[in-house]
Amino acid sequence: MFALIAPVGSLLVSVALLLMGNGLQGTLLPIRAEIESFGALNIGIMGSAYFLGFAGGCIGGPYIVSRVGHIRTFTAATALASTVALMHALAILPFSWWILRALTGASLAILYMVIESWLNERATNESRGTIMSIYTVINLSMIMAGQMLLTLYPPSSFAPFALASILVSLAAVPVALSSASAPAPLTSVKLRFVYLARISPVGWFGALTVGLGNGAFWSLAPLFARDGGLDLNGIALFMSLVVLGGAIGQYPFGKLSDRMDRRRVILVCAVGVALVGLALPALAEFHAQGLLLGAFLFGLTAMPVYAIAVAHMNDHVSADGFVEASTCMLLVYAAGAVVGPMLASAVTGSFGFWTLFPYIGAVYAAFAVFVLLRMRVRGAPAADDKTVFVTNPGTTPEIYAMDPRADPEFNAAPADEGAARGAEGTDRPAD
Repeated sequence: MFALIAPVGSLLVSVALLLMGNGLQGTLLPIRAEIESFGALNIGIMGSAYFLGFAGGCIGGPYIVSRVGHIRTFTAATALASTVALMHALAILPFSWWILRALTGASLAILYMVIESWLNERATNESRGTIMSIYTVINLSMIMAGQMLLTLYPPSSFAPFALASILVSLAAVPVALSSASAPAPLTSVKLRFVYLARISPVGWFGALTVGLGNGAFWSLAPLFARDGGLDLNGIALFMSLVVLGGAIGQYPFGKLSDRMDRRRVILVCAVGVALVGLALPALAEFHAQGLLLGAFLFGLTAMPVYAIAVAHMNDHVSADGFVEASTCMLLVYAAGAVVGPMLASAVTGSFGFWTLFPYIGAVYAAFAVFVLLRMRVRGAPAADDKTVFVTNPGTTPEIYAMDPRADPEFNAAPADEGAARGAEGTDRPAD
């Protein structure tokens, strides 16, 4: 194991620091914005701005790297992300924070892309799956750690912003001291959104649903938890339990989807999210600590949906279309995450933050109805035509180049060894 990790150890340390800094900011900013009386709509727009910037970074990152190279791009993006973290504490105005969140999203997307392209370059066919798994574990655990850092300092002080800036700045050190040569230039793929929506409507709208629902969660959930009676420690624990539930739910739901129609598993998860969304306000009213159980159940059901939707989409495309399909799914998710926080902020601004999870539940309930209708229209793909579910963080398009499913040999392996494609190069019937 150590021999596999050693060549990419410095890169994994860098991404861990970035994720901690980003996780801290993600929970800190809505709370501080509420302290500053920004209002629900402004906070929702702030969340949307982050995902808009992140999508822009995913699209524009390859062009920047092709012009100035990986090292200079990484250095510039680190400086920008670190500076922006501090600027939040110096320019406390809604409009300023919209711009700053968009810049944070763009710079972090570029940083993740550079690191992931490096990981992909250093990974071998034998180590690719292991590195992907380790990267996913780091992604989830460091986001949780970042949430808990919120408890170290009052959100009304300058200190948490400084800590976020320090973490982002330190992320540059392992990369700068690494002796690894720069990887090949980032690649851009052709994106056919309408075509893929026709090939797999459930996969496509699954990514959109996760963006509409989970994007609103990341933007406004700390305020829901606060209004539910949780203190600062409770809010950090609430957010961390969602991530923990998502981490635990990925494997059993994903593997179950390998053994049956993935749409059935997606349907179960969507219905689960809808029920939890309706129950959470009642739990908050009954007992504030009940929110923690609700948070875990929400993560358990909501967080695996995106990865299963990606797997379902890839059941319907040819082996060489994996990266294109996964990239499109990521951008569809980002588009939903731009719209979702604004829709949720309009609802919560009118009726209170307690309506956040009912809004998310309604989004998933509508999706569950859509999945049910699609299941009546079209049967499931044959077992031999299915890909294998692989957990991945879904951070940037570069991560999909490292995904083992992008290797035709992986997908062409016998079914009892984990592959699940039939004839290569043939798109599957729409679901």
